[in-house]
Amino acid sequence: MKQLKHSRGVRLVLIAMIVLLMLTLTGCSNVNPAMKHLTAEGTVDTSALSDTYKLGLFDYVKLPFSYLLRWLYDLTGNFGYALILFGLIVKILLLPASAKSKKGMMKMSRLTPQVKALEEKFGDDKAGYQKAVNELYRKEGAGGCGGCLWSLLPLLILIPLYEIIRQPITWLMFHGSVSEKTLGEIQNALLQSGAMSAKSLQGAYWQMLAMPHLGGNLAALREISPEIIAMNTRLFGIELATIPKPLFWKYGEKIGWWNAVGQLLLPLISGGVNMLSMLISQKQNNAVIVDNKGEKDEQMAKSNQTNKLMTYMMPLMSVYFGFIMPAGLSVYWIIQGLFSMVQDWFLNKHYKKIYDAEDEVKRQIAAREAEEAAKRERERAEKWAENPDGFVGSASKKKIQQRQKNEQAAKDAAWQEKKTAQQAEAQGRTEGETPAQSADNGKRPNRRGRNYDPNRYADPADPASAEDKDSSDTEEQTKE
Repeated sequence: MKQLKHSRGVRLVLIAMIVLLMLTLTGCSNVNPAMKHLTAEGTVDTSALSDTYKLGLFDYVKLPFSYLLRWLYDLTGNFGYALILFGLIVKILLLPASAKSKKGMMKMSRLTPQVKALEEKFGDDKAGYQKAVNELYRKEGAGGCGGCLWSLLPLLILIPLYEIIRQPITWLMFHGSVSEKTLGEIQNALLQSGAMSAKSLQGAYWQMLAMPHLGGNLAALREISPEIIAMNTRLFGIELATIPKPLFWKYGEKIGWWNAVGQLLLPLISGGVNMLSMLISQKQNNAVIVDNKGEKDEQMAKSNQTNKLMTYMMPLMSVYFGFIMPAGLSVYWIIQGLFSMVQDWFLNKHYKKIYDAEDEVKRQIAAREAEEAAKRERERAEKWAENPDGFVGSASKKKIQQRQKNEQAAKDAAWQEKKTAQQAEAQGRTEGETPAQSADNGKRPNRRGRNYDPNRYADPADPASAEDKDSSDTEEQTKE
């Protein structure tokens, strides 16, 4: 059975996805601390909560993103537009890493025919094959991960972005500088106003769910902290602060049909855009596949497909995250996919020019080598035609003597063969007629030797004498 072979790059991406999934599930299972101190009346006992805050190491990673996203919101006045601009800025900031990733993947695609040839050459010799592949990568300046390592950076940015979107009150309003007590007081204000129930405040996404209700309770919330603002979290009529519901028909009347259907479509569009982006990128990478002579290998380009696990895993992950997180994250995924397609087009055009120039040099070298090989073959054929034995004027004395010896041996063999034939003929004349001769029925009454000439004694000036001589010889033979 054929075994699946995963490169180190594939394994790294899979590990990153698993880590991201674990962090996501850990965050979702992190119960709101304030909900542990509910009173009998259903409010939060804020006296039991801490009134201090302390930023952790991972919080300092989130901090610049929180300031950037908040600045973009203040600029646009819409959370969806802020996410779109945020995705564009992140793409620009990560352009050097994306360029290295694109270059590495294109380089790996170019080496596919040579790697395939090494695989067929070494067969079951895995150690020799790996050594040869590493040497090829070193010679061509390609990394074993094929650029996948650089592609992990955008994926890792999703972790702090996810936390910021999940906790907009903590990060977009307070930038992490908020205590548990303040958050508990905000929850009490929402509970007392009836905007939210205790059950809705117990989940990991209570801050996102509270965003649409901040504007109606802004006066009471401002008494808790002036940092609290009412944010517009709708994009084209779709609420980005809530989690999409797969069974949208159950919530259509409550939240609005367009809002329910739109939230359902966002994760699906996200998965489709990301898959399309990966397929286009793969096609662009395969367009630069060449052999060691710089010629395009169309057959290898058709057969060289990215691991299907990679092709479908990332889009499916984006769909999965889209249904367990607020809809705003799906908007980010969509924007990232669209910007990736545009970015890959420019990067592919840039590196293809470089690789086309390299291929032209390889083709010129291959043409020169082929021309030199043909010239050597012509010279070899001409020399062989002039001297089939392969001896030249500067041949050694020993070679010349050997050639003379071979020639003399050939003459001796021919002479011996001739002598043997003559002896066999003479022996036949002595012993009498052979069975073949007996079948002549007297047509050859007297055998003559091979050197017999009936006109030997005829007069050249008198042709008739030759005829008379021949007839007389015949009569004499008859008398005898």
